[in-house]
Amino acid sequence: MEIGLKIKNLRITKGLTQEELGDRCELSKGFISLLERDMASPSIATLEDILNALGTDFAQFFSEVSADRVVYGKDDYSVKTDEELKNEICWLIPNAQKNEMEPIMLTIEPGGATYPDNPHEGEEFGYVTEGIVTVVIGGEEHIAHKGESFYYTAAKPHHLENRGKRTAQVIWISSPPSF
Repeated sequence: MEIGLKIKNLRITKGLTQEELGDRCELSKGFISLLERDMASPSIATLEDILNALGTDFAQFFSEVSADRVVYGKDDYSVKTDEELKNEICWLIPNAQKNEMEPIMLTIEPGGATYPDNPHEGEEFGYVTEGIVTVVIGGEEHIAHKGESFYYTAAKPHHLENRGKRTAQVIWISSPPSF
């Protein structure tokens, strides 16, 4: 089990920065960064403090989702709202970061966007279920309307924008996981 990755994903799901998590646990941002990259190991007491700050406990943290499970519902979803960027990310599969792809449902309010993502390995696919989004890849812009999909390799900086007057919603899949 990659404890660092699991802490990072839980921190992001809770909408906390490394500094905010560190402050809640009386740890430095640098130590949280080392933990998340599995370059440091916390003591049991420190791990307990981190898990408490993230709203979980040892039993939940170390439980594994059954590989036999196929169907997931709203009780399984994790949601993160970014008021500054006017978006909401809903992770549709628990612990999908350990899988080969990670599906999310992204809602972007008018004037909103996703955080610009740096180039990375992999591919990304999206299907617009509501509204219109602008897919920005490098310096190029592509418009995708409701009922249309987009696909690209993630070799250039990229993000989505909602320049319309209505809320946009996208089912977005990244392989390997990057959300």
